[in-house]
Amino acid sequence: MELTFLGTGTSTGVPQLRCGCEVCRSTDPRDRRLRTSALVETGGKRILIDCGPDFREQMLRHGVRSVDDRLDALLLTHQHYDHVGGIDDLRPYCYGIEPGFPIYCQGDVVRDLRARLPYCFSEHPYPGVPRIDLHEIKAGIPFQAAGVEVLPVGVNHYLLDILGFRIGALGYVTDAKKIPDATVEALKGVDTLVINALRHTEHLSHLSLEEALEMVRRIGPRVAYLTHISHQLGLHAEVEPALPEGVRLAYDGLKIKI
Repeated sequence: MELTFLGTGTSTGVPQLRCGCEVCRSTDPRDRRLRTSALVETGGKRILIDCGPDFREQMLRHGVRSVDDRLDALLLTHQHYDHVGGIDDLRPYCYGIEPGFPIYCQGDVVRDLRARLPYCFSEHPYPGVPRIDLHEIKAGIPFQAAGVEVLPVGVNHYLLDILGFRIGALGYVTDAKKIPDATVEALKGVDTLVINALRHTEHLSHLSLEEALEMVRRIGPRVAYLTHISHQLGLHAEVEPALPEGVRLAYDGLKIKI
């Protein structure tokens, strides 16, 4: 299995508009973070996790360029714009797929997408619109995405109950503030854990660095990668060396083997 971090930034991206901090002015490419998304390749399948407003640019930079390349499914953690704002750009991957490109998400996200993208679901869709096939999933109930088994796990994002995913030896959690004990147990035994760590200080709806490290200790993966990072976490070159053994700071374009 291979994982590519297409984006590792928070909802504003890094650099953030109208900010002149040292992180936003950094020339280190690891400090330039598009909105959080990842590409999982396993068993000859390519599964996208979240599809934010930077999706097109992410795929041009780190994903696919050839007509022969493809995506087989999309998993959505939740409906916030920085995680779904690029779905319209999936249209090149929808051609020839019946009944449409498969997207797996919770029921509230299904309803949100139908309201946000009504032209994709009309009785007589305009030629060229993305053909989307929505599949409702629930935390704790495994399902098959393009023949790959996925276990959705529940986490809390302030007022939203959202999803993380376990795909074999990979655990992927972003935008979490609280992780229930049942989800911790479901993620134990993963080789690689991806988990959000927004900044050093506490936040209403995201794990801080300290909180994320505590979750890493509880779950106990061989290696953990931090994602969904804001400019307030600091420079990559300074933060990464200070992390505990077995914990890494992800960056856009990083590819890892699992």
